Amino acid sequence: MSGERPKRPLSAYMLWLNENREQIKKDNPGSKVTDIAKKGGELWRAMKDKSEWEQKAIKMKEDYNKAVKEYEANGGTDTGAGKKRKSKGAKPVKKSKKKETSEEEEEEDSE
Repeated sequence: MSGERPKRPLSAYMLWLNENREQIKKDNPGSKVTDIAKKGGELWRAMKDKSEWEQKAIKMKEDYNKAVKEYEANGGTDTGAGKKRKSKGAKPVKKSKKKETSEEEEEEDSE
């Protein structure tokens, strides 16, 4: 790994859809991408036994969790995602503190 955080694993539905998309296209020639996705959703909901796909998804999630632990153990962090969230919340607080400081400084200067 070159410092990239592991990508989140696919859901059971997405694993199934990726394997069955071509067949759905063949069964529904001339369909748009949105129609293929809609048909895929209908077929998935109608399936009685999804255990094969659910087991694959569980395995992928376990592999992902292991990869994330290794990534974090090797110095990788979530700073990219964390910074974005923190900066949004922190900016207004800093601005208000600056205003208070500048007002106090103005008051001191006028005395």
